[in-house]
Amino acid sequence: MIRINQMKMPPEHKQEDLIKKAAKILCISPRQIDALQIIKKSVDARKKPDIYLVYTVDVSVADEEKVLSSCHGKPGQIQAVAVKEYLFPPSGKKKLRNRPIIVGTGPAGLFCGYMLAKHGYRPILLERGREAKIRLADVERFWQEGVLDPDSNVQFGEGGAGTFSDGKLNTLVKDPRGRNREVLKILVEAGAPEDILYEAKPHIGTDILIRVVTNLRRQILAWGGEVRFQTKVVDLLVEQNRVLGVVTQEDGRLESDVVILAIGHSARDTFSMLAKRGIPMEAKAFAVGLRIEHPREFIEQIQYGRKAENLPAATYKVTARTTDGRGVYSFCMCPGGYVVNASSEPGRIAVNGMSYRKRDGANSNSAVIVTVTPEDYGGAGPLAGVAFQRRLEEKAYEIGGGAVPAEPYGAFRQAVLLHESEPLPASEIAVHYPEFAPAVKGRWCMAAVHDILPAHLNKSLVEGIDRIGQSMKGFADANAFVSGIESRTSSPVRISRDDRGQSMVAGLYPCGEGAGYAGGITSAAMDGILIAEKVASLYQAMIECFHK
Repeated sequence: MIRINQMKMPPEHKQEDLIKKAAKILCISPRQIDALQIIKKSVDARKKPDIYLVYTVDVSVADEEKVLSSCHGKPGQIQAVAVKEYLFPPSGKKKLRNRPIIVGTGPAGLFCGYMLAKHGYRPILLERGREAKIRLADVERFWQEGVLDPDSNVQFGEGGAGTFSDGKLNTLVKDPRGRNREVLKILVEAGAPEDILYEAKPHIGTDILIRVVTNLRRQILAWGGEVRFQTKVVDLLVEQNRVLGVVTQEDGRLESDVVILAIGHSARDTFSMLAKRGIPMEAKAFAVGLRIEHPREFIEQIQYGRKAENLPAATYKVTARTTDGRGVYSFCMCPGGYVVNASSEPGRIAVNGMSYRKRDGANSNSAVIVTVTPEDYGGAGPLAGVAFQRRLEEKAYEIGGGAVPAEPYGAFRQAVLLHESEPLPASEIAVHYPEFAPAVKGRWCMAAVHDILPAHLNKSLVEGIDRIGQSMKGFADANAFVSGIESRTSSPVRISRDDRGQSMVAGLYPCGEGAGYAGGITSAAMDGILIAEKVASLYQAMIECFHK
């Protein structure tokens, strides 16, 4: 296989144009190319409004060595590559007395269950919420009528929190074993668009994710696994520092040598149960902040210098460092998307962002968040971060009267800086676009968002947004909207595990984002695969398996 890097094309090109360009670089006829596979596709907007799509492609030809020796590409642009496939480890020797139990069907739980089921381990997946289609109806009823189901909402249910957050699949996790590529391939097999295999910033879309997670579950069932919805784990069975199973609210005792805790970052009652059980945990740093919204066409103008015709929806990733050393950065950017009420507990408001596959909504939004550490939580113990989150969410609920509170950034900034004895230098905050309305799933209202966060965190956010606005003109516009509170960026808890993937309690495997080992759909799914590997390398499969 021959790989061609840095192959630039105009946005309006066709598939045959890729083949012609590859042939020209390789100094061969297009007819000599047997196959062309896109490995990566990104946007080069450095000279906007002149925009290019940049490709890495793998090309198959009959006489590879001859072609490589005769072509005249730029140094580093052309190379021979060998495709390395992901390999699941061989089974271990220990026998399982019972089927493995996986708690949670978010990305970590689903992919752990998928791999174990595929290789003959017949896992049982327990999910407190409902299956994806029914969960979707519960969520939409909450957004329209304000009726919250604490066990079936944006946070809980089949697919986890990622199902209602656009389905962004980019990750910074290093991947020498090929788990990332395997995750993407499995998602495509389950119905995700094929372009996630090569887009530099892949996404699926909430509307398509519902079907994808349903198909993943159906495959687990076809391979001998089991999925039980509306089944809430309320305790662990532990004896002599070894897990013996779980206790569920619905079925009572379920025994197993292997319990995989693939809980989400919002499983606060489960964290409390683990603390009572003495399972080693620690409070960890995470981030809190607000959602900021701009008109989608304005973001396109900033990023592309024109409308995004024949181009992916315009995204951004921005960071700033404040004078007190805190990091302020964008997170979960949703072009053409919505701010969503992502609450899971009565009397508390948490927001997130979401886009559908087409990303064609009127507004684009992103979380703008600031790092917080256990020193900021105002308490001690492993669950201090959870208590900190809850206080912020209660304040947001109070300020909005149960609706998502929103405020123009100009008003937010003015209120924050009025409390400063030495105001920050004013950045450019001129009006770059007319007034517009927030795009929110769920009830929202104009309210004093500046009263939610502690003053020092508000100050950091204003300083960070203003600094970002100096380089990205209009980001700190007075007409931009901020809403809150963005408190569920990642888990505030880490459940300790060793090199075998196990807790101090043997047979208990903390896994995924809720356990503190991931930060997004892809990294959580990769961690689910990792834990499946750990289990499989220790135990024999329960049935003979022919799935390759």
